[in-house]
Amino acid sequence: MAASKLRRITYEDVGAVTVVRFLDKKIVDELNIQTIGDDLMKLVDELGRKQLLLEFSAVEFLSSAALGKLSSLHDHLADSEGKLVLCSISKTIMEIFTLTRLDKLLTIVKDEKTALRSF
Repeated sequence: MAASKLRRITYEDVGAVTVVRFLDKKIVDELNIQTIGDDLMKLVDELGRKQLLLEFSAVEFLSSAALGKLSSLHDHLADSEGKLVLCSISKTIMEIFTLTRLDKLLTIVKDEKTALRSF
């Protein structure tokens, strides 16, 4: 299936899993973070996607506000019996997840292939 695009992300379905890729290298601007959060919630609430894989290979920097959106998305999916997995996170961004202990809350794996097997 060809990838579809929302405002700040692209997504494609691989079986029952929706693979999301980010269009921005730096996710720091408050407006873009809000837009990304809205796009991700739209996938769940309006488009009915319950198994999301967020692929971070294009992302070089992520602000703490963006981390809050990821935590909210995780909780929202868990409430609706869905699942969120993150993959292809750079070493620098992974350090942020570790410092904030989000690596304990979120499922984070090395690459997309491994992530797809985790659903």
